[in-house]
Amino acid sequence: MEKYLPIGSIVVLKGGQKKVMIYGRKQIDSETKKEWDYVACIYPEGNIDLNHNYLFNHEQIDTIFFIGFQDAEELGFNKFLQGLEKDENGEC
Repeated sequence: MEKYLPIGSIVVLKGGQKKVMIYGRKQIDSETKKEWDYVACIYPEGNIDLNHNYLFNHEQIDTIFFIGFQDAEELGFNKFLQGLEKDENGEC
């Protein structure tokens, strides 16, 4: 993946109708231990409960409606996340 969308980004997933807002990246499902690119809550309602959290990967995004706030700190953290992904894939 070229980069992760920042926190606050609003997307619709493939096959979905409701917008969701990204509030976390590189998330691990506590039950399956599977790693996902993002965790999101429904928009505009926000984080209601665990049953309304959505774990998904970047390729599952159909439409990006809004890209969250980006400053130097976010850009640096995004590079850090990309570095983790390269390490996990055995890239140098």
